[in-house]
Amino acid sequence: MFNIGDKVVYPMHGAGVIEAIEEKEILGEKHKYYIMRIPTNNMKIMVPINNVEEIGIRQVVSDEEIDEVFKVLKGSKSKMPANWNHRYRVNLEKIKSGNIFQVAEVVRNLSLREREKGLSTGERRMLENAKQILISEIVLCKNIGADEASKLIEQAFN
Repeated sequence: MFNIGDKVVYPMHGAGVIEAIEEKEILGEKHKYYIMRIPTNNMKIMVPINNVEEIGIRQVVSDEEIDEVFKVLKGSKSKMPANWNHRYRVNLEKIKSGNIFQVAEVVRNLSLREREKGLSTGERRMLENAKQILISEIVLCKNIGADEASKLIEQAFN
C-alpha cells in the first residue's frame, strides 16, 4: 500500500504523486482510491486501491536505475519487426508493461527509426507518449523540470 506523498508510476500515463486517499461511493459501492497527480501534464487520476497490482502501479525508480535508463537510451537499436502494425503492437506491450527500461527501449528504437526512415503518424504519437512517460519519471526521480528532463533524453541520442 502506498501513502500520501509517495511518487508512483501508472503505466501508460506516467509518474505522479499520491495527493490523497479517498473513499468514494460509485454505483452504490464504497471503494478507496488513491488520488494521483501527474505533474508533467497536471492530470489527476483516481486509482482504485484494490486494483493497484492489476494496473501495475509501482514506485518511481532510484537515481541508479535512471542512470541505467540513460544507458538503454544510448544503446544501439534492438531488432524490431519490419511490419509497422506488428512493430506497433510490440512497442505498445512494452509501454503497457510499466517497465521504465522497456519504455526507454521504445523511445530509443522509435527515435532512431524516425531519423533513419521516418515514422507513421501512429508511431510518432506513440513515440511522444513514451517520451512523456519517461520524462514524468525522470522529473520525479531527479527533482528537475520537464524541459530539463527532455533535454537529458535528447542528449542521450547525440
